[in-house]
Amino acid sequence: MKIAVLLSGGVDSSVALELLQREGGHQLTAFYLKIWLEDELAFLGDCPWEDDLKYARAVCERAGVPLEIVPLQTQYLEKVVGHALAELRAGRTPSPDIFCNQRIKFGGFFSCIGDDFDKVATGHYARLEARGDAFLLKRAPDSVKDQTYFLSNLNQAQLRRALFPIGHLEKTAVRQLASDSGLPTQDRKDSQGICFLGKIDYRDFVKFHLGEVEGDIVEIETGEKLGRHQGVWFYTIGQRHGLRLGGGPWYVVRKDIGDNTVYVSHKDHMEERQRRDFSVAQLNWIAGAPPNRDDLQVKLRHGPQSGACHIHHLDDERLAVDLSTPDPGIAAGQHAVFYDGDICLGGGIIQ
Repeated sequence: MKIAVLLSGGVDSSVALELLQREGGHQLTAFYLKIWLEDELAFLGDCPWEDDLKYARAVCERAGVPLEIVPLQTQYLEKVVGHALAELRAGRTPSPDIFCNQRIKFGGFFSCIGDDFDKVATGHYARLEARGDAFLLKRAPDSVKDQTYFLSNLNQAQLRRALFPIGHLEKTAVRQLASDSGLPTQDRKDSQGICFLGKIDYRDFVKFHLGEVEGDIVEIETGEKLGRHQGVWFYTIGQRHGLRLGGGPWYVVRKDIGDNTVYVSHKDHMEERQRRDFSVAQLNWIAGAPPNRDDLQVKLRHGPQSGACHIHHLDDERLAVDLSTPDPGIAAGQHAVFYDGDICLGGGIIQ
């Protein structure tokens, strides 16, 4: 089988390559995806791409696997970064990593390689199960590292070509495999933050593109001005840190783009500010059709936590969602991803 292996220079994708090589019988080629921010915005921070590429090359040299560099700067700018900036400018909270996977790793890269490879392997923590002609996307056993949230916008054509060699493993087991195998990446720390930023500070990135527009921070219950901010796009609903207000803790509960105001509420009022109901649009059902049941689990952000919910189809393009437990951080623009047990069904964007 001809397999394209996406190497990031980290331990997860390195172990994925190692496991495929151990299986034998595969013709492996590794690819490093070059993204636009790594050069153009290097002055904002310590961009790690040169180190990442150095480690990717070391892994491939050790394995005797060829490595190719694929430039995808233009696609990132148009399909991921542009979307994220437009959402931020509108006062919404985007989930760019979801679009990185859908539009770049399993989108633009697929277009680059055409039909030259049977499968594309990555270091994602997720599992695939073939059921008849369809592929199910299933949670990884490691609930902390599980990345099905970020893969929820994929479709059947994309999953049909995907391989997740480490998806059945706990992170500790991946680290142990890397150590036992003597991989050059065995001691590298996990990457943090948004996919296209690397080590660039998120606030610096937003400031560079959207600037700063000073406005008021207002207590929503009283209308009292508590402080000033530099732009509503620096904040998201449920945010606590970075407000620089005394007498807290304070939480962001609303943003008004029109008058450039950030509204906050004290912890004492947060229970009443939690939401149970919201709507979701731009739906992607991985199976190609909506689920045949209404009682599901939902994740509103990446992480191990998911909660029970009930969904109601408003029409073919929108869902109403009722949470069993209210949440204080529901923000327009973020993704709600639905599950039936271990199976990731897909999701959509909160309105």
